[in-house]
Amino acid sequence: MSFNFDPNSVDFQKSGGLVPAIIQDHLSNKVLMLGYMNRAALDHTLAEGKVTFFSRSKERLWTKGESSNNFLHLIDIAVDCDQDSLLIKARPDGPTCHTGADTCWNEKNVSNDFLQQLENVIRQRRDHPDDTSYTTSLFKRGINKIAQKVGEEAVELVIEAKDNNADLFLNEAADLMFHYLILLSAKGYELGDVVKILESRHKK
Repeated sequence: MSFNFDPNSVDFQKSGGLVPAIIQDHLSNKVLMLGYMNRAALDHTLAEGKVTFFSRSKERLWTKGESSNNFLHLIDIAVDCDQDSLLIKARPDGPTCHTGADTCWNEKNVSNDFLQQLENVIRQRRDHPDDTSYTTSLFKRGINKIAQKVGEEAVELVIEAKDNNADLFLNEAADLMFHYLILLSAKGYELGDVVKILESRHKK
């Protein structure tokens, strides 16, 4: 994990050993659920990269998704100004609530950013293959084929850039963007990772 977080900064004793942990989708910023962590749950979350709570009903550590496979993958974590609550940004595998809803408040977890929605669909095709899906077929053919498709689409875009047909040019640009997102996903990255690099360059 690349984020800056010190688990020793969390004051577990203030509330008897447990602190509330607010879980937020890292793309849509929608609040998904609220759970509680003790130090062991926090350490397990940091070590495994999957959000783990202390279940007050089960009286044990409980990794979200251990029975449903709807895991919450840790992206970022921060402690509040009083050091007694956590904000965790995560990537959910499917719905978060045990009822099947996207969130524990029965809200839809939909991003207003279409590229983020598209990345979610691509990730679903990668992690849950659909034999009828073109995207799944690319993932099955491997990184070399995906990279080749990006190269082919880039060449086609360059060719169309030399003409004045806006429709063809924009469609080729869309094809390149789509395959570029697939390549990022195949390598385990997201568009946000690239944006962070661009932002860091802009500040220099």
